[in-house]
Amino acid sequence: MSKTNNPDNSKIKDDTSQSQSNPNLVDMLLGQKTQKIVDSETMILETQKRIWGALKQGYEYSGITDESDKFLRKNVFSKFDMIVLYVDLVGSTTMTLELPEDKLAIIISSFAQEMASVINLHGGYVLKFVGDAVIGYFVASENPLLAADNAISCAKSMLTVIQKGINPILNQYDYPDLMVKIGADFGQSIVVRYGSNQDSAHVDLMGPAMNIASKIQSHAKPNQILIGHDVYSKLHPSSQSMFKQIIWKNNEWKFRSRLTGEIYKVYEYTG
Repeated sequence: MSKTNNPDNSKIKDDTSQSQSNPNLVDMLLGQKTQKIVDSETMILETQKRIWGALKQGYEYSGITDESDKFLRKNVFSKFDMIVLYVDLVGSTTMTLELPEDKLAIIISSFAQEMASVINLHGGYVLKFVGDAVIGYFVASENPLLAADNAISCAKSMLTVIQKGINPILNQYDYPDLMVKIGADFGQSIVVRYGSNQDSAHVDLMGPAMNIASKIQSHAKPNQILIGHDVYSKLHPSSQSMFKQIIWKNNEWKFRSRLTGEIYKVYEYTG
C-alpha cells in the first residue's frame, strides 16, 4: 500500500500557520478547540500511519487531552443544547472469537481513539468510551446550525477514515473490515456530578438527546448514519437533501417527539 509510508504528503490547515505533519500530529491536536479544516486525504494518511504502527510496532497513542472533563466540571448542573453522536463498532463479538486477544485489544482501542480524533477535529467533545462504542457531543447553545453541520461532517468523516484509512491496513493482515453504526440527536442536556468532590467525582451528561441518540444508533445498519428530526431541521437545505426520512415497518420505532407527541422522525444519510 503506497500511501502508508508517505507522511510528507499530509498537511493540516487551521487559522494559524501549521508546520509539516509528523507521526503524532493528531495526538497533538486532540482536545484543542480551535476551528480546524482537515482534508480527507490528511485524515486517511495519518490514520494509516498510526494503525500500521500500532499493529506492527506497538505504537501507542499519547492520549486525548480531556477537554470534555474540564468543560463538564466547569459547568456542573448547567444545561446546554447539544448534538449527541453515538458511534458503535459492528461485529466485535465475532472479532473476539476470531482474533488473538492482543491484536483485538489494539484494533478496538485504536478504532476508539481514531473516532475520538475525528470528533475533536470537527469541534466536538469526546464524552466517553463504552465498550466498543464512542460517545461524542457538540455544544449547540450558541450556534445550533454550525453544531449540526459539524456533527454531520464528523459522522461522514468517520466512515471515510474507517473505510479508506483503517480497513486497508487491517486487510493486509487478513483481519476483517470494521463497520460502524452512527446515530445522532439534538436536545438539552444537564451536566451532572456524582459526588461532592469537585476534582475527582465522576461527571456526565443527562438528557433526552443522550437516550434517543443511543436508540437511533441501535436501529442503524452497518455503515449507516441516522439522525433525529431535531438535527435534520437545523441543517442547511443542501445538506437536508442528502438525507431521506425512514418509513418504519412493523412498529420497530415507537419513540415520540418530545414536542409534538407524534412518532419522532428519523432520517438516513444517502449521500
